[in-house]
Amino acid sequence: MTDLRQSQIFRTSKLEEADGPGLNPTATPTMGDIIAARFSRRGFLKGSMASAAIAATVSPVALLAAGEARAQGASAFSFPEVEAGVDADHHVAEGYDADVLLRWGDKVFADAPEFDPRAQSEAAQERQFGYNNDFVGFIPLDGAADRGLLVVNHEYTNEHLMFPNVVTLQDGEMVVADATEDRANIEMAAHGGTVIELRKEGGKWVPVLDGRLNRRITAKTRMQLTGPAAGHDRLKTSEDASGTEVLGTINNCAGGVTPWGTYIMAEENIHGYFLGELPADHPEARNHERLGVPGASYQWGRFHKRFDLGQEPNEPNRFGWIVEVDVMDPASVPKKRTALGRFKHEGAESVVAKDGRVVFYLGDDERFDYVYKFVTAGRYNPDDRAANMDLLDEGTLYVARFEADGSMRWIPLVHGEGPLTAENGFESQADVLIETRRAADLLEATPMDRPEDIQPNPQTGRAYVMLTNNTKRTEANAANPRVENAFGHIIEILEADGDFTATTGRWEILLQCGDPSVAEVGATFSTETTKNGWFGMPDNAAVDADGRLWVSTDGNSMADTGRTDGLWAVDTEGDARGTSRLFYRVPVGAELCGPCPTEDMTTFFVAVQHPGDGGEDWEGHGRLSYYEDLSTRWPDFQDDMPVRPAVVAITRQGGGRIG
Repeated sequence: MTDLRQSQIFRTSKLEEADGPGLNPTATPTMGDIIAARFSRRGFLKGSMASAAIAATVSPVALLAAGEARAQGASAFSFPEVEAGVDADHHVAEGYDADVLLRWGDKVFADAPEFDPRAQSEAAQERQFGYNNDFVGFIPLDGAADRGLLVVNHEYTNEHLMFPNVVTLQDGEMVVADATEDRANIEMAAHGGTVIELRKEGGKWVPVLDGRLNRRITAKTRMQLTGPAAGHDRLKTSEDASGTEVLGTINNCAGGVTPWGTYIMAEENIHGYFLGELPADHPEARNHERLGVPGASYQWGRFHKRFDLGQEPNEPNRFGWIVEVDVMDPASVPKKRTALGRFKHEGAESVVAKDGRVVFYLGDDERFDYVYKFVTAGRYNPDDRAANMDLLDEGTLYVARFEADGSMRWIPLVHGEGPLTAENGFESQADVLIETRRAADLLEATPMDRPEDIQPNPQTGRAYVMLTNNTKRTEANAANPRVENAFGHIIEILEADGDFTATTGRWEILLQCGDPSVAEVGATFSTETTKNGWFGMPDNAAVDADGRLWVSTDGNSMADTGRTDGLWAVDTEGDARGTSRLFYRVPVGAELCGPCPTEDMTTFFVAVQHPGDGGEDWEGHGRLSYYEDLSTRWPDFQDDMPVRPAVVAITRQGGGRIG
């Protein structure tokens, strides 16, 4: 049997891997329905509500509303805009440097072997920088501006780009050879995360390979399950009768850094790692179906029985959690914090609320799934790091319901409240957390359009929700040249009284994305946004120390939008609200992830993921891209080197603040 990952059947870009068919079976009104109702009820929307409906609800009224959003004041950003487009290299605004800091295969330890793409091994990869870097976080060391820890997620692997001699072309399609145990183990070592010390030399960041805190985390790293679900029978396997220990973490997408300086890894598309099947009447069948398990995208289950449902039906329940890593102790055991629920976590960005409790915002990245937040029971102690280390084991998980009148409420997912009872199959809080999606279904939360990063702004009491796609499109048209393509939107949540622990609030649409020159798209960028400044498919985001919003994207290409993905600066305040400008763009086939500005705003770290995964629609390549025939060889541009995902450090020439 050939590997299931074939170009037209399974292309491992996150856009196609993560959007999924939409597994939510409920009939609760979707966000598109709600926006449409709000639109018809209010006629047209003024002021900040000028950014109005998503593509499914576009009307002439939406275009009028967009016109009302004309930016008449000064932007919070000042830099020469990058020209949007597609080519083999990356590009940053004039006056800035974009230096490749860490590439797949680079040493993480001084004694690690040199990268040799034609002689890869599990042992080597365990000591080298992993594949497909997504989330990037920076934790200063000893308060110094020139020393810190970089923490990076490695989300997934692309065999057709990683390994030589595994691809054949058959009838215009790319077929990947059967998986081998060696390749599976290399992939497992390329997953997980990297913790590595950095220091500045001559104004540029460099890795410290003998840093005592350096660490690789993989799909085989020993981890502990903690919180309300730990030890439950549904988490027990033949290898772990306690239900509290698990090997590894997989598909770590976005993440976060806590106020107490730990590293958060979010497990997202865990369904694709499992093979096998269960009888329809198996106790876990309904649960697994709601998460799309088994996805059979990877063949690890042929060599490791824990990824075979037929042998370990509970193993999927041990994934889909938020993982916390104590980076100050390289021997520490990472903890999967079950109190934050189990679903396809995009990330977990946090903020300290007025009363000292800590709030984490969580998106479930699938079409028609939900927006969540978790509020700790305990309070953050800035003077005692140890006192904060288990804050994530107790608290309340909420799911969002957005109403047509612009109000919203956060509904608690608490066993015994409302429908979350034994009559509906929830015997305890552990069941609620293991089946978070089904619990949210019963609470009639609002099905969203692929909720990804959610960024709180501590200066304003607002949070920004990235929604990458909004409909499952079946027919292409001039405005949407690819099926299953919608351009997404950004929702702004206004928590009541600016209190992040509030259970009610308001919502607005900051932007409806897409090409504003195409009326049918109904994009609502301000009219000061240039032809280079608009974007589609918002994914990750960052709020910098000045309270400004930066947005990275996933899915822009020559076919979709005539441009690659990149990093855009977006105004959220004043007359410039809704103005966007392009700061950095990635090579062909790549996605821009993990935007991370340092506190002093002198460096912006970004992750370039799966470069070269595509190029069929770009005139510079015009055919399938794989190891032997790549659309780009970024960042090395050497004939003996494949394309390599990498973290890039952006700095201002001559020093100074960015943006």
